[in-house]
Amino acid sequence: MFGKVNCIASAGIDGYIVQVEADVSNGLPSFDMVGFLASEVREARERVRTALRNSDYLLPPSRVTVNLSPADRRKKGNLFDLPIAIAILIAVGFLPQQYAENTIFIGELGLNGQIQPVHGILSLVSRGKQEGFSRYIVPVQNANEAAVIQGTQVYGLQSLKEVVKFLGNSSDYEQVIVDPEALLREKNEISVDFSEINGQTVMKRAAEVAVAGMHNMLIIGPPGSGKSMLAKRIPTILPSLTLEESIEISKIYSICGMLTEKHPLITARPFRSPHHTVSPTALIGGGRMPKPGEMSLADKGVLFLDELPEFQNTTLEVMRQPMEDRKVVISRVYGNDVYPADSLLLAAMNPCRCGYYPDRTICHCSQRQIRQYLSRISKPLLDRIDICVEAPRIAYEELQKRQQNETSKQIQSRVEHAVSIQRERYKAETILFNSQLSGKQIAVYCELGKEETELMRLIFDQMQFSARAHDRILKVARTIADLGQSERITTEHLAEAITYRSLEQKFWGRKEEDQ
Repeated sequence: MFGKVNCIASAGIDGYIVQVEADVSNGLPSFDMVGFLASEVREARERVRTALRNSDYLLPPSRVTVNLSPADRRKKGNLFDLPIAIAILIAVGFLPQQYAENTIFIGELGLNGQIQPVHGILSLVSRGKQEGFSRYIVPVQNANEAAVIQGTQVYGLQSLKEVVKFLGNSSDYEQVIVDPEALLREKNEISVDFSEINGQTVMKRAAEVAVAGMHNMLIIGPPGSGKSMLAKRIPTILPSLTLEESIEISKIYSICGMLTEKHPLITARPFRSPHHTVSPTALIGGGRMPKPGEMSLADKGVLFLDELPEFQNTTLEVMRQPMEDRKVVISRVYGNDVYPADSLLLAAMNPCRCGYYPDRTICHCSQRQIRQYLSRISKPLLDRIDICVEAPRIAYEELQKRQQNETSKQIQSRVEHAVSIQRERYKAETILFNSQLSGKQIAVYCELGKEETELMRLIFDQMQFSARAHDRILKVARTIADLGQSERITTEHLAEAITYRSLEQKFWGRKEEDQ
């Protein structure tokens, strides 16, 4: 006899439909599984056989063959146990085939027949909906996560016996319902605020511009100048997430098993801050069993790299292509996994090893030592950073000044307004922020007048900018214009954007002789 059920296998943050076929026939008792299977999937044979027996489903002595189709794609993970068990029960006649129609089964089985939670449910159900499946049977621990995808019927069940009972009479069970819009409206309390930062007006303005257009930003300054303090307050001014953005981020966290029953959806833009000892694989993703890295976990949010020159050179250089393509492609012999990596890179560093250059009253580093330290940041990586700003030492008077600084809420309101302008402008495009503009789109949305063109030509030649730097200046100028609620880019907006590139010349363009 023959039985067939549907499941979904993971591939990056996406997935694909897998048909689990079971054939039970006469012959020497055996249990074979085929279909290009990873080791953890092959082990399902013993888990399923024992779970069936401990759930009081005694199989007759026969030859059991299970096929996971399509056979040309490698199946990995622990989510095939439940569909294999149901396919076998259909094949031996415990269940009719029609009970499994238009239904997706996902779950790992314990030896006692209990259904264990799995990773990546959100992306799997999203894929299933695209393929036209409406009913999903998942582990009870994953039910809220699966129900985030609207327009589906999700049932969270605890055991194999309960699944069989459900298939016989589903009216006794209530589907799980989650309102993702309500989850997004919940606000998380944040204990820090921009009003706590005295001085550093230029740095705070640059941070506002960077967040409004999701532009990469580098802060250079001595120890104690407020670089890390500002970075920790960036989440307080980030624009709110749309539902589509929230679901995309949540898919990544779902794959990593970082969602919970109480919090099945990421409702705030992520802020990731890996230590400088992080490996290239941990930063961009990969490994023997590919998983998203820090760049993907920061998708639609901020990736903060403190003490940038202390990161391994190979670690920094592997970021270049993902920063440009806004995605990470993990290539393996058996296929490619693609993870989004569309984040704002926020980096901080000292100008030299002692940290106090160019203040020669404190810094005694030679020009050779300074250049050697700064050369840890390559020109191609610098080219991909839109805004470079200096954080000078704060004077004692500035530190003690009693003044009413702008709050995070005030800054965020301007950011939100600029973001709404961008969303309206790009509603016919596939982008949301100015930083995502392609070369063709820059020509349309960043058009310069005659005076602005002359200024750009003059600066381009004098400062020897690359073509990439030219485009990024225009993107930043477009964001500055949006913050000023201006339809067109003026010389004032362009000049401010250019100043955010001039610091690169100050530190990396020096030609002085060694001291």
